Amino acid sequence: MSDSPSNIESVVARIITDKPVRKTPYQVKGVFIRQYPDEPVIPMLDGTYRDKFLYPRVQVKILNEQIYIIGIHEGVKPVLSLVKNFDMFDFGNITFEIKNTDIEQDEQQFIPTDRLIRYRFITPWVALNQMTGGKYRFLTNQEKPSFLNRLLGQNIVFMAKEVGIDLNDKVFTKVKVSSLFPKPVDENKWGAFMGEFKTNFVLPNYIGVGNGITRGYGTIYGMFNPETFSFDEDKLAKEKSETPTETFTEDDDQIDSVEAHEVPKPKRRQRKPRPKKTSRRKRKSSHQHNSQARGKRTGGRIFSEEFDIEDDKPQKGNMIADDKIEESPDDSKFNTEKHHKRQHKF
Repeated sequence: MSDSPSNIESVVARIITDKPVRKTPYQVKGVFIRQYPDEPVIPMLDGTYRDKFLYPRVQVKILNEQIYIIGIHEGVKPVLSLVKNFDMFDFGNITFEIKNTDIEQDEQQFIPTDRLIRYRFITPWVALNQMTGGKYRFLTNQEKPSFLNRLLGQNIVFMAKEVGIDLNDKVFTKVKVSSLFPKPVDENKWGAFMGEFKTNFVLPNYIGVGNGITRGYGTIYGMFNPETFSFDEDKLAKEKSETPTETFTEDDDQIDSVEAHEVPKPKRRQRKPRPKKTSRRKRKSSHQHNSQARGKRTGGRIFSEEFDIEDDKPQKGNMIADDKIEESPDDSKFNTEKHHKRQHKF
């Protein structure tokens, strides 16, 4: 099913601290960079390898008020090296003592299988960016599930290619979301969904899929053994009798497939250069001129991890990549207790 002989590994490090962590992934990565500047993982966190690895090899998540560090392929050894040195995290206004670190390593990731494996989104899947969101709005409710299926399949193919897997067979996807009406995310007007999906592909736990993964969105968990999953114990207890994998056929009208050659190369949107500092008088004049030039045009800020596909077919979607460590101006709102509780309500 794949010509790639590589054994793609992954590692998940769960950091157990003396108090709940109510920080954003950006803030946590910033502490790593300041406290451990010589660690080999740092270039994978500060944006140095952003163009080399379009899909981030190291991802930081805050789940259940705990820090998770996920390493994929080239990121496995740097993550293991980093966690060996953990002692405490100093955020300036608060310090966390490291009590323990749970390490989970897996092999043979990002490979196709002959059965469908079930995964749960444990943080919102930001499936729609400005481009795909516009297309999605004009679809009927009967067409939307297929659109999301193919969008997810394209992301899986993209990730597989990124880690060096040469796919020959189709990737099948079957998405089940709680609502076909996406919830807007931030001023970008991205569209997010909660739910689960099935695919004939092995994916590492806790990796991100979709847009906004450096903010913790799109985190998945494979339902191989629901008893080990503790984010919503009551709900998952009712699902213990369900089979986590199932056979499938292409005749299933709820399943869609994507072939590797159908997924075009992702194209990163170009960043606009930052304007040079000018005097207050010049800034005021420039602002008036730009406002007149823009007219009534409005739009949210575009993040560097957003991609457009070099194809104008309706079913082509968005891809993902890592972002720089620098915090965005509005990042502070992601660390409020109100947002934190809302983000982790599963």
